[in-house]
Amino acid sequence: MAETISTNQFKNGMHVEVDGTIYRIVDFQHVKPGKGGAFVRTKLKALESGGVVDKTFRAGEKMPRIHTEVVNVTYLYNDGSDVHLMNSETFDQLAFPADTMREELQYMRENDTVQLLTVDGKPTSLQLPAAVELKVVDTEPGVKGDTVSNVTKPATLETGAVVAVPLFVNVGDVIRVDTREARYISRA
Repeated sequence: MAETISTNQFKNGMHVEVDGTIYRIVDFQHVKPGKGGAFVRTKLKALESGGVVDKTFRAGEKMPRIHTEVVNVTYLYNDGSDVHLMNSETFDQLAFPADTMREELQYMRENDTVQLLTVDGKPTSLQLPAAVELKVVDTEPGVKGDTVSNVTKPATLETGAVVAVPLFVNVGDVIRVDTREARYISRA
């Protein structure tokens, strides 16, 4: 079930087993200091508890990788306490606590299709597309001539997410947003 991988093969969203606990890699960074050996600094989210921990590994350290299965699901609605999803193949409905999906919900509209990652048949997390197109519902108007360089303003999107956008973006515009870094990419 578990193949062994090296820290050199880490990718965000990958699942690994560390000290008997299964974690999802939220973020990682390879560090090569001028003195001493290289290492990998990671931010891991425990599947069972949902807690996020920071761990540092020596470069090249090996550990078991946990394989995940991907299921396409449709986001139906959020009733405040639970998020309701539907399996796109079997039409089974699933409910998850809304507070465990707060980050993902910022970029999901009703009827959007996303991927549900499962480990041993147990749902672990949602995988969003790298970029989504959302409508701007609230932002301040840009001041003409105020375009020195990289000036941004906050914009509220139709899902409630707030991202920094260039001054020329107005209410009603549809923009592309990077879901991994919560940043503006371009107009759609």
